[in-house]
Amino acid sequence: MSRNKGLTFYKRRKRISSAVVREVFSWLFGIAAAIFIAGVGAFFFGMEINVVGVSMEDTLSNGQGVLVNRFVYLLSKPRQGDVVVFLPNGNENAHYYVKRVVACPGEQVHIADGILYVDGSESEWVTEKILDGGIAENEFTLASGEYFCIGDNANNSEDSRSANIGPVNERDMIGKVWLHFPGENDGIGFVK
Repeated sequence: MSRNKGLTFYKRRKRISSAVVREVFSWLFGIAAAIFIAGVGAFFFGMEINVVGVSMEDTLSNGQGVLVNRFVYLLSKPRQGDVVVFLPNGNENAHYYVKRVVACPGEQVHIADGILYVDGSESEWVTEKILDGGIAENEFTLASGEYFCIGDNANNSEDSRSANIGPVNERDMIGKVWLHFPGENDGIGFVK
């Protein structure tokens, strides 16, 4: 005769294999790494600002959004032709200025008869006749770490010619503009 003990609910202990634990941790590590890389990328390459004013027309228009590369100047120095974002004199209460670098440290700057001269040669970056030479009416040499920045629409630009801004110190530069969003005349594209 067999004995019937009734219903039994035998719980078998499940074991977690080390392979499953490794798989879970590899997924968690991959997700954490992706979030970290995305955060770093957004910090260095994804700072978005809007252009204020018409000083960069026809390149950029008033209110147009741009992305700023904050990483590039950790590896290299600004060069002539770069469109940069800076805070004038490091004033964090001011809006971001977007201008083009036309002269670099050690170069001589002079505006005479409406023409910008850099080291005695006409600048290729300012093609229109400049009506107000500002501080550059008298020739001067940029000190170490100083850059002369002018808006592409020079006659409607408050820039390095203004005594209250002057040459832009490299430490006040936020970064280089590398991408613009759709504006009045164009779509998304790289800034030249």
